[in-house]
Amino acid sequence: MTTNAATKYSADAGPVGRDKVVAAVLVSAADLFAERGPAATSIRDIAERAGVNHGLVFRHFGAKEKLVSAVLGRLGAESAALDADHPLTASDPRWQRHWIVLVRCILDGFDVGSLQEQFPVMSLLLDEARKHHDDEREAAIAVANVAALELGWRLFGSFLRAATGLADVSEGDLQLRIDREAARMLGGD
Repeated sequence: MTTNAATKYSADAGPVGRDKVVAAVLVSAADLFAERGPAATSIRDIAERAGVNHGLVFRHFGAKEKLVSAVLGRLGAESAALDADHPLTASDPRWQRHWIVLVRCILDGFDVGSLQEQFPVMSLLLDEARKHHDDEREAAIAVANVAALELGWRLFGSFLRAATGLADVSEGDLQLRIDREAARMLGGD
């Protein structure tokens, strides 16, 4: 027998229903992966942040590797959803978060290349590079160089700033210059 009190949800009970639980878990997992990396984030941490029982995380995603794959897929789709009013730039916060999660996953030993089924951001970049490069391989190399530039700054930014005397350059100014260099590489100049 259940009481009325047991069947009612409080306002802070967390998401209810598969779609809301999955969405909350993916957002919470992405945030925690960006903060700590997936290796330092437990399923319990994710469930707590999402406001769900940790058993639901396992039910909907299974092992952590599948959750990492789902997070990468969602971040890729989110980054690719930028439209003409919001052109794809590395300074977009959604793309920034995507890059950071990618970096943390790679550093934690996850095979991002096999975990992520589609690479919509890379596809968008390839579409842009093809406009400026006659050869498909040259366009692909330009995109790979842009990704290496962005990932390199995410991985080694602190070191690069200190070692090259750029510690006094603002984050915004530095990102603007990185964006310009990325655009130059994509444009084939």
